[in-house]
Amino acid sequence: MANRGPSYGLSREVQQKIDRQYDPELEQILVQWILGQCGGEVTQPSAGRDGFQQWLKDGTVLCRLINSLYPRGQGPVAKIQASAMAFKQMEQISQFLQAAERYGIAATDIFQTVDLWEGEQL
Repeated sequence: MANRGPSYGLSREVQQKIDRQYDPELEQILVQWILGQCGGEVTQPSAGRDGFQQWLKDGTVLCRLINSLYPRGQGPVAKIQASAMAFKQMEQISQFLQAAERYGIAATDIFQTVDLWEGEQL
């Protein structure tokens, strides 16, 4: 998550509402589906919102996931590589989002790269 101080007033109320909407059971369902879909290409994340966000943050899991929906060798993301550089991580998330839209996900249903990267509205 981004380094921000505590929120107050309306910002705090909004953040609390977002936090209440997070569903740990849904997280586990999604993790199991992603692990099943990607096979041994990805490892299991730490439990909880922060662990889930960190698992997805660099974009490699998402790119492997979208590629797994296509026949082997025909995935839309040609180069998947883990990187500690923020711009590379955000670039991979963007590649996933573009591929998801081409796959048929409505643009209105797709999150913004920075939302995932900063851990907003998970």
